[in-house]
Amino acid sequence: MTAWLVLGIYGVETWVYPQLPTRWSLGAAGAVFLLVAAMFPGHALPERGSVLLAMHLAMGVASYGLFGVALIHAWATRRAEAQIRMAAQAPEGLPLLTLERLTYRLVTAGFVLLSATLLGGYFFGHLWSDVPLRWDHKILLSVLAWAVFAVLVIGRRVLGWRGARAIQMLYLGSGFLLLAYAGSRFVLEVILERST
Repeated sequence: MTAWLVLGIYGVETWVYPQLPTRWSLGAAGAVFLLVAAMFPGHALPERGSVLLAMHLAMGVASYGLFGVALIHAWATRRAEAQIRMAAQAPEGLPLLTLERLTYRLVTAGFVLLSATLLGGYFFGHLWSDVPLRWDHKILLSVLAWAVFAVLVIGRRVLGWRGARAIQMLYLGSGFLLLAYAGSRFVLEVILERST
């Protein structure tokens, strides 16, 4: 679902910015993720789940999607920088500064949604549920991802971070986020064959 959201956001962006390269590899990746989802469907949510749970999950998936598109832009930014440094050919696609601006707008939007997701999860799981808050690997990795993105957003706005340092922070935060949910679900449901 997140992979298709990333592809959908990127597809809409290519209408607004036709200079963005349309990648057949993204379509192929979406097809692969669809096959993986068919092979490992996971477990359905309980039917009695509340509207708050649905909102929490929707915001989480949306934040993953925004960070996914930001990663694609970060890759394109690094590629454009390499083309400029090599001066072998004129850079293709969007100008470098436009790519950077788009990347960090997506990061900021993803950070806002991730913050809302974590707060919603806290209130839903701790205040409106009988289940006490557990500091498991999913929560810990999500909070680590949030902290990395907070440093990145502040560093970008206050200190003007750009280039390799900012992109490495984006990769680190996204890695934590991927491990927090998709990685932990894959280990629990596919490798250990048990439900969360």
